[in-house]
Amino acid sequence: MIELHYYPGNASLFPHMLLRELEVPFVLRLVDRDAGAQTSPAYLKLNPNGKIPVLIDGEVVIYETAAIALYLTDTYPQKGLSPPPGTPQRADYYRWMVHLSNTPQAEFRAWFYPHEFTTDPDGVAGVKTATGLRLSDVFGRIEGLLGAGPWLLGERFSAADLYLLMMTRWGRTLPNPIRDLPNLGAHAARVLARPAVAATFKAEGLEAPFV
Repeated sequence: MIELHYYPGNASLFPHMLLRELEVPFVLRLVDRDAGAQTSPAYLKLNPNGKIPVLIDGEVVIYETAAIALYLTDTYPQKGLSPPPGTPQRADYYRWMVHLSNTPQAEFRAWFYPHEFTTDPDGVAGVKTATGLRLSDVFGRIEGLLGAGPWLLGERFSAADLYLLMMTRWGRTLPNPIRDLPNLGAHAARVLARPAVAATFKAEGLEAPFV
């Protein structure tokens, strides 16, 4: 049985949605972040970085959000949530997955935890402001690349769309929320309408506004 170590609304939201889309059996293991459980000795044995999520599948223990998703879509190719290897769409899929991991998700770390990016307490506000501007630029570009979609890969829905929804959700905290960009707002609405996504939000106790 697959185990997903998660915290509501955290980076584990993406693999949680993906597991429900894949319709594979799994159990949720809450990591009580408020109590510092992610830095406990037991959890650090699973992920020495002390970050959420971790996925356990038999003897496989994997962390890093994008890596978990790539593992799951490769393990269940029959579900069609990633294009077949060797196809042009597979290259686009890799591009989106790596971009979402390396750029907006990494930037959100500085947005939510600006104190980690400076040794000067007086510089925290400046870090947050600069990060917000960079995120606005990032999502402005994604807005243009997405176009009318309906999905990141055109007519094909993929795991990357779930990843983007999580980023759009996090972006509700920006001065200019991502949902206000027309293409990204419409994309989020389409993903939120999927039954597996609705079930994920309900299971995590997440309440509207979802993005």
